[in-house]
Amino acid sequence: MSKRLESKFKIDRRLGANLSGRAKSSFNKRNYGPGQHGAERKKATDYGTQLHAKQKLKGVYDISEKQLRKYYTEALRLKGDSSENLVGLLERRLDSVVYRMKFASTIYAARQFVSHAHVTVNGKVVNIPSYLVKAGDEIAVRSKAKEMAVVIESLASTERNVPDYMNVDEKEMKGTFVRVPQFSEIPYAAQMEPNLVVEFYSR
Repeated sequence: MSKRLESKFKIDRRLGANLSGRAKSSFNKRNYGPGQHGAERKKATDYGTQLHAKQKLKGVYDISEKQLRKYYTEALRLKGDSSENLVGLLERRLDSVVYRMKFASTIYAARQFVSHAHVTVNGKVVNIPSYLVKAGDEIAVRSKAKEMAVVIESLASTERNVPDYMNVDEKEMKGTFVRVPQFSEIPYAAQMEPNLVVEFYSR
């Protein structure tokens, strides 16, 4: 296991959840925090509960504090429920879409895959992981990347399925982002609470 992936699995233990749902996560064997006093957990305050929810959401999408705050601000600007808008924006990120379509085994791998220009959106190469996909956009793996073992192995994996808000042609290694999902449709491996994230930022 790479040092990078190992460090990401430590986040699972620190936040008390297997965020990726992967069998390799160290949280599956040691479901307590890292360190000498990892098993000791104090009763959380309202602020602590909201902070924990925010840290989990950041961990799932592997984004920075600055990025999450930006999405929160945009979610407030949009019509409708802010927490629904927030997760909808996060699911529209190109790295998230590539991960959900199973072209990469983890969100971290999906970010690298996009950054290395292995993906097209509507026929044009896009190498920006934070690029926001729109309903109806076609995302495809470029020809030179279709033979990559990591892509083939990820598509063959039975750890997770492609969600209903996108269609994927595994043989052609391309898919369509059908629509922005509702929170209840997103296949999070651990419980997410975007409403608490909105409360945290609105304090």
